[in-house]
Amino acid sequence: MTSAERRAALEAISAEVRTCTRCRLASGRTNAVPGEGSPDTEVVLIGEAPGFNEDRLGRPFIGRAGDLLVKLLGSIEWRRDDVFITNVVKCRPPDNRDPEPDEVEACAPYLKRQLEILDPALIVTLGRHSMGRFMPGARISQAHGTTASVDPASGAGDATVFAMYHPAAALRGAEVERQSFEDVAHAPQVLLDSRARRASTAPGGTWTDRAPAPAAETEPELAPALALGPEPMPEAASDLTIF
Repeated sequence: MTSAERRAALEAISAEVRTCTRCRLASGRTNAVPGEGSPDTEVVLIGEAPGFNEDRLGRPFIGRAGDLLVKLLGSIEWRRDDVFITNVVKCRPPDNRDPEPDEVEACAPYLKRQLEILDPALIVTLGRHSMGRFMPGARISQAHGTTASVDPASGAGDATVFAMYHPAAALRGAEVERQSFEDVAHAPQVLLDSRARRASTAPGGTWTDRAPAPAAETEPELAPALALGPEPMPEAASDLTIF
């Protein structure tokens, strides 16, 4: 699939999302929030659900949590325009409550199709609801900063998932914010490891479908080597806040 074809396919999904009535959230929304970003990226960031500002403007992560997300990405020299950002649920739940299971399931086909089109090497989950789609049963206080293989049934055929706290949780606690900056520093190396693994299993040992996503390859000190898999990286996890 070419870049233009990916962009057109993503825009088609966005058009469906904006008129979707699959669940009760449609009746209370101002705007659905399909997601946005580069059609050529290897990195997809998945949050939980839109908030007030996102519902007002139809864009993901544009409030205070979005500002912090931009800072987190900037700390590893990534830009939000270089990744694709979306949510598990595409419409705002009333009063920013947690998404209900049936609401998550109603949106699941949209997320699956987005992942099929983008075929990311790296999925970064932001928050426990997003993480739960890719690391079932994990607790974010223990799983943040760790990786796992992604089930191809999710739509991502060959990807690594990297769990992080939701930026909104970091806004509520300095310790979670500190841990979030520590966690995101590992993301470039996780991406490089996932690229290498994909290349090793691709026909001919190469993977050249798209231009590389923005990784701080010239500054490896930003990304200490991480082992792929569900095991956590060394960290003092006993006093972590659950979100």
